[in-house]
Amino acid sequence: MSFAGVYPHYVAKAEKKGRTREEVDECIRWLTGYTKASFRDFFEKAPKLNPNASLIAGTVCGIRVEYIDDPLMQKIRYLDKLIDEVAKGKKMEKILRSSN
Repeated sequence: MSFAGVYPHYVAKAEKKGRTREEVDECIRWLTGYTKASFRDFFEKAPKLNPNASLIAGTVCGIRVEYIDDPLMQKIRYLDKLIDEVAKGKKMEKILRSSN
């Protein structure tokens, strides 16, 4: 599965709810610091995963992201959860788990 194949779905989901591609990109940059590649390459080559990524909790497709054992799948679901939150209209400060 390539990131390029999934990215348009993230954007469409957000835009359908009145959010922007830029907000989706901001979530991606916040989580990984990297923007292109297959999911495996995307996460393996990411400069660093945001230290607050472990604060991402909740369900995606009926699965609690904080309990996923496969590290790659957990990172993918973290991103799915962030995009869900963008689409639901949450404030970016909450989505990005800002301390302020």
